[in-house]
Amino acid sequence: MIKIFQVDAFTSELFKGNPAAVCPLEKWLPDETMQAIAAENNLSETAFFIPGEDGYDLRWFTPTTEVDLCGHATLATAHVLFEELDHDGIGVLFNTKSGILTVTKIEPGMRMDFPVDIPKEIGGNVLINEGIGLTPQKVLKGKSDYLAILSSQEELEKIQPNFSVIAQLKARGLVVSAPGQDVDFVSRCFFPQSGVNEDPVTGSAHTMLTPYWSDQLKKDTLSAKQLSRRGGKLVCAFENNRVKLYGQAKTYLRGEIEV
Repeated sequence: MIKIFQVDAFTSELFKGNPAAVCPLEKWLPDETMQAIAAENNLSETAFFIPGEDGYDLRWFTPTTEVDLCGHATLATAHVLFEELDHDGIGVLFNTKSGILTVTKIEPGMRMDFPVDIPKEIGGNVLINEGIGLTPQKVLKGKSDYLAILSSQEELEKIQPNFSVIAQLKARGLVVSAPGQDVDFVSRCFFPQSGVNEDPVTGSAHTMLTPYWSDQLKKDTLSAKQLSRRGGKLVCAFENNRVKLYGQAKTYLRGEIEV
């Protein structure tokens, strides 16, 4: 039997934010078993972790593939450790494919310390134009994703993405962003390549969005909103070439699975 928790991340309310499954393990299961569990869960991410020499070793799987970085499932995992598994202390360290990530319990919520992803401006991309149905003001490329910048929140809200076209981009996916009406910036994130057409709230994308908007708006701490159907709010800070993401989480489900 394996314990499983489902947590709504980047929200203080159930049924909002981004749901992630979290499975504590004593040792790694075979990769194909973890991938099968993630596919069965059919959430944008399932996190698995085991005790490590210093903290925990953490991995993330979408329904179709393992990924190198996932913000909301990291927040969900820290929430499970703090609130469900009696983790000692206010900080937790994760060893991951993206290096060491730390999460600190604060009031309210938690603060995550992530590596920065500074996107570089590139030329236009026909697939992006076709995929979102318009030509963005500019296109940039980060470590894993494309970033398309639009002029307004209203323009971003009206996008009706063509996922079959976006899936042809040679990247993890496409992040589209614009200045916000009541926050500093807004975004939507499309990852059909990873089995997630539109992600509700994407922490990893904000490691790229934060330095971009910090430079554009000339401020180090920014408020952000992801405009998915479920929606999610974040506070992002660009400090010492790292990105700090602040968010809350709520446990939705506690259970066991048989493998």
